[in-house]
This record gives sequence, C-alpha cells and structure tokens, in this order.
Amino acid sequence: MILIKRPLLLSFAALSLWLVGCSDSPKVKPEIEALAIEAQVDRFDQKFASASDADLSALKAEFPSLFPAQYPDEFWLEKKRDTLLLALNQEVDAKFPDFDDYQQDLSLLFKHLKHYFPTFEAPRIYTVISEVDYKDPILVFGKEMIIGLDNYLGADHPFYQGIPLYISANMRPEQIVPDAASLLAKNYIPPARDRSFLGQMIYHGKLLYLESLLLPLESEHEIMGYTEAQWQWTLENEQDIWRYFVEREVLFNTDPKLMNRFISPAPFSKFYLEIDNESPGRIGRYMGWQMVKAYAENTGASLGEVLSKPAAELYQQSKYKPSK
Repeated sequence: MILIKRPLLLSFAALSLWLVGCSDSPKVKPEIEALAIEAQVDRFDQKFASASDADLSALKAEFPSLFPAQYPDEFWLEKKRDTLLLALNQEVDAKFPDFDDYQQDLSLLFKHLKHYFPTFEAPRIYTVISEVDYKDPILVFGKEMIIGLDNYLGADHPFYQGIPLYISANMRPEQIVPDAASLLAKNYIPPARDRSFLGQMIYHGKLLYLESLLLPLESEHEIMGYTEAQWQWTLENEQDIWRYFVEREVLFNTDPKLMNRFISPAPFSKFYLEIDNESPGRIGRYMGWQMVKAYAENTGASLGEVLSKPAAELYQQSKYKPSK
C-alpha cells in the first residue's frame, strides 16, 4: 500500500525562504500594462438599495437586463423591503464600501485576456445582491458580468452557516478575481470530449494554466482555491499522488466515481487511505495543471497549441515527472 506522506513541519528558516519566494511575484509585461482596456463597474447593489419607490422606473431603464420582464414592479418593491436583503446589503456595504481595488485587478485581468486573445471584449460589470447564490457567484451574459458580492463576505460569515465548509472556505473577497478569471477562461478552452480521468484532469489543468497566465500577480494557491497549508501538503505529496494514480491504472479509466473522488469540489480527495482527511479536494485538477505546465515548458508550444492539444497527446509529450 502506498502511504502518502503526512505534512511536514517547516523549519523557521525554510518557511522564511518559502515566503520570500512567494513574494517574488512575476511582473506584468509592459505591453500588457499599456493596453487601453479597463473594467467598467456599476454598483447596482448600492443603487437599488438607495433608490426610492418612485426611482424604480428610472432604475429599470438604466439596468434593463437586471429586471426580467416577467416580474412586475410590485415584486421589486417587495424585494427592497425584504429583511434578508436589507441585512445582506448592510453586510456588503460594510465589506465593500468601494470596489476600486477589485476594479483595478479586474482591469488587469481584462488586459491579459486582450493580450492573449485580441478579439476579447471586456464585459460591463454589475455588482448585485444574489441572496447568497454561492453555486453561481459570478455570471456572464453576453457583454455583461454580474458579481454577487454577498458571496464574498468571508469564510466565517454568519450568513454562510449551513453551507459546506469546503465551499464557504473560498467565499472570500480574495476569490472574486480568480473566480472571474476561471469563468472567462472557459471561453477559450475546448470542452473535454475525453471522458477518461486523464481527459478531465487535463481539461481542468488547462483552465488553471490559463488562469495563471491571466493572473500573474496571484499566488498559485489562490488560483487553485487552496489555503497555503493545503498547497504545501500537495507539493510535498505530489510524487506519491502520481504513483497512486499510475499503479492503480486509473488515468485512462472512465469510471465517473473517479471524477467525484479527485476532480469535483469536495472537502478532501478520496484515496481510501487514512490520509484522506488531510488531503485537499480536487487534487486531480492540480495534477492536470502540472502536466499542462510540463507540456508547455518541455515543448515550447504556443498557448493556442497548449489549450487545443488532445489530452492523451499532451500527457505523452509532457514527459511529466513529479518533483521529489
């Protein structure tokens, strides 16, 4: 039986070196910084909350896409007086009195998208109260992006009681831009037609690889949605995780249970070993990311080639070997 190593306690010196390495973030290329594209943000949540009943018609005219025609005015007037929405709005105002920093980060994201994909057009952004729709915290419809700020109040917020901890752990302001990048990245990666475990790993690995290019100043653990401790555990155990997959011959297996065990969001990955509770979920996505990075580095392939390469060929040509 393969035993995956338990987390190691870092010495103070090793931890210091690691932190220094993390702070040495890649710089944004001057040609990307110079691109004339910015995120345009409308604080619809604040405008809706402060509008009087008499202002509703003007608000509907200003934001027609946010007022579906099947709902009468009475529906929206009742929403304005709903005690839950009033409480959510109060919490959002306290957490996001302004959105300037996030607007700058989203602008930088859009510049990178424009650099890598010249036909990209920046969507108009509307911030809303979504009644904690944590399954879809950000939505994109055509040229509009809707961000439900009530999904990013902080992992321990009282409004998130009852939501599984592995989900609420990422309901933090720091995840707004990575979530936006993940959603937009899907537009540039062909759907995973390969139903094998490897195919799913590579698909999600391509997403993470592209996100890392779009967010060069973001830490890898934030892109992955891991805590620093979860990221460190994964780095330390990468070799044994890979050995587990290879020795059990699961790479080309199409059993959907493998997706639930290692790809889908979950509190932990399911190796069916005592170590399971110490592992983070979605470990298969991390492994796919490492294979995609290895392929890009070892072949010098263009971004377009990386994103379109069939999973089996990418794996074979990546010559991926986990670090020891």
